[in-house]
Amino acid sequence: MQVRRSAPIGLELLLLALLLAGCGQVITLSPTPTPAPTATLAVDIVVATLAPTATPAPYTPEPTPTPTVTPTPIIHIIQSGETLLSVASQYNVSVSALQDANGILDPRLLQLGQELVIPRQEEFDADLATTLTPTPTPLPVAVENLHFSETAIGGLSVLGEVWNNTGTPLEQVRVGVTLLDDAGQEVARAEGLAALDLVDIDERAPFAVLFGERPGKFARYQVFPLRAVPAYVGSYYRDLEVNDLAFSSEGYSSYTVSGRVKNIGPEEAVQVQVVLTAYDTLGRVVATRKIAPEYNVVPRGGETNFTAVLAPAGGPVTQVTAVAQGRRISAAKP
Repeated sequence: MQVRRSAPIGLELLLLALLLAGCGQVITLSPTPTPAPTATLAVDIVVATLAPTATPAPYTPEPTPTPTVTPTPIIHIIQSGETLLSVASQYNVSVSALQDANGILDPRLLQLGQELVIPRQEEFDADLATTLTPTPTPLPVAVENLHFSETAIGGLSVLGEVWNNTGTPLEQVRVGVTLLDDAGQEVARAEGLAALDLVDIDERAPFAVLFGERPGKFARYQVFPLRAVPAYVGSYYRDLEVNDLAFSSEGYSSYTVSGRVKNIGPEEAVQVQVVLTAYDTLGRVVATRKIAPEYNVVPRGGETNFTAVLAPAGGPVTQVTAVAQGRRISAAKP
């Protein structure tokens, strides 16, 4: 048996290739495909921002209340022969302030051994600025020398005067009076204007406040400035002088007052008026009246006379004052 040996495998492959070439076939090898790039995912990075922590305001502790030391009140005991005026002079306070502090309506009714509270000036000023003033007063004035009396028709009159101690000329000065019962409740209230249209610096002007009907029973009172504003002095004629002032009594029920008004300024004065004030022995205002002189137009250097009768609410009258007021021609024209 004849054994046939197989050709090597490499030779077979070469023969196969040649055979195929002889057949005219072209073999094209496809390139290895390049893999498409992997898509990149867009990632938005969100950084969380924490809200700022609120910073508390610094703590301010409440102020520690400082106790107010209440001064010991000054008490005066009425001795024989003393009057309200003498006590007021002794302690350098006004009679009206002494009356207000003790609720005295009639100083003539003082009794031996009666205790009086002497007001301090700072207390009196504080009262005027707070409890005694129902509305704010731009320029408060001092109210002094009060006198209470019943009217002929059964009402009540309160006379007094304002003192302009503000350092500024004032006008539209109005005063109020409140009557209080034992419990401090208001019984009645009334008000009135000062008699002078212009209250000059350091000048006094009388006022009268009338209660038309007799008020109920009251134990105390309050008197306070309701209004006082800076004056436009250019409209007033202030160069008027009162001379030869005199008064005489016909009993204690009436007094005749006379005098002359002289124009000592450079212009003619018009709408001239005279304001009269009568005082009793205690310095209280017991009568006031506004009158027109014989001529209410007074030329430069000229004079005019006046005469009037005062019926005081008390007495006897120990002093009478007179103040003349007028306007400039330019200010008087409409």
